Amino acid sequence: METIHILHTNDLHSHFENWPRIRRFLLAHQTAYRKQGATVLTFDIGDAMDRSHPLTEVTNGQINTELLNQIGYDGVTIGNNEGVGNSHTDLEHLYDHANFPIILANLYEQKKHERPQFAEPNRILTTDKGTRVAVIALTAPFFLTYRPNGWEPTTVSEELPRQLAGLQGQYDVLIVLSHLGLTTDKWLAKHFPEIDVICGAHTHHLLEEGLVINQTLLTAAEKYGHYIGDITIELDDHHQITDKRARTILTTDLPVAKTDAAEIAGYLETGHAKLAAQKVANLPHSFKINAIGESEMMTVGLKAIEEATGTEAAVLNTGLFLQDLQAGIVTKDDLQTQLPHPMHLIKVTLKGYDLWRMVLEMEKNRLFLRKFPIKGMSFRGKIFGDIVYDGIAVDRKLRRVFWQGQEIDPAGSYTLTTVDHYLFIPFFPTIEIVGETEIVFPDFLRNAVAKYLSKHYPL
Repeated sequence: METIHILHTNDLHSHFENWPRIRRFLLAHQTAYRKQGATVLTFDIGDAMDRSHPLTEVTNGQINTELLNQIGYDGVTIGNNEGVGNSHTDLEHLYDHANFPIILANLYEQKKHERPQFAEPNRILTTDKGTRVAVIALTAPFFLTYRPNGWEPTTVSEELPRQLAGLQGQYDVLIVLSHLGLTTDKWLAKHFPEIDVICGAHTHHLLEEGLVINQTLLTAAEKYGHYIGDITIELDDHHQITDKRARTILTTDLPVAKTDAAEIAGYLETGHAKLAAQKVANLPHSFKINAIGESEMMTVGLKAIEEATGTEAAVLNTGLFLQDLQAGIVTKDDLQTQLPHPMHLIKVTLKGYDLWRMVLEMEKNRLFLRKFPIKGMSFRGKIFGDIVYDGIAVDRKLRRVFWQGQEIDPAGSYTLTTVDHYLFIPFFPTIEIVGETEIVFPDFLRNAVAKYLSKHYPL
């Protein structure tokens, strides 16, 4: 008999407050299982980083690689936060100092159609008893956001058969690291029965004791380091699987060390301090954000994204701004705290009739969204808040929409700027259905605001 233990993490999103306990658990169980004569493999399934944390932001994710180095991972794949939350160059160099391999099959350099130099599509690991474990990793193929950043993803249905064909006859156990989401994982299990284990991620789902579909064991450990995954595979002398099972460990049930609080606080303090050392502008007075309606801070935000994209109209929501900007020196830390969202700007071009329809969608949802709590899709605030336009006006009673003071021409063409979040949420479907959208890389919303402030309120 042979036992293989697979320890796995996913969607940590720079939640360093859970890291000390996760690290102790992984290192202790690696040691304990090996003392029992078992093979131990450890994987991370992507979205380890999130630029909403100041230390991740100021180091361009290098702190996340540094922390992952503490574990001895046998393989790490990327999620969308690594893939589109970084500039092309930042992702190319994110793992320069990693002591673990990056496994990623379905992402290519757009210009060369070659895999990025930092990644390999699969890996075969051989245990001391000769069992060959093949590992393939796939990430969510977000074409809309990867392509403007110089990458070309491929679909699972295109890439996985190619990988399986290349690995045929070379493995005894097949593991897929899937930053694809639960729905896709279920599809994989139904269509590719040769997969023994899927370590899942992306949709932040929890499979406390795994889920078996056909012969495939699906696993997942939720998000933010709340859980750690632990899979056990038993094999006979012929390297055939006789049993496989999964469990998850609740991180808050693990013991706390005396040094944990200082370590966790240190990550925040260091990040804030490094960002605070980078001065941006000098404001003559405080710029406040109102929960409802226009404000000086909202005007700055709208003008900033117009200036960044060369448009004359823009739309934002008040919930994006988590605090005011105070008079005096503004630093990158102030803007990171105010606008922690990893959101890119988008230029949206619509025909006049479609612009009218989009604005009416916004008016229809306005009161509902003012206090609507929203999570995910790059939003790192609490509530959506109120919708504010610049360059656009609406007469709600008469259902008329105006552009720069003139009623829109139904056959005309109009280009406005907003954030990519509007493309992904379900409230304004016109943007996705008929809008010509251009996602602007590499800067985030806060970078556009920083450039605007530094130009108009220089140090």
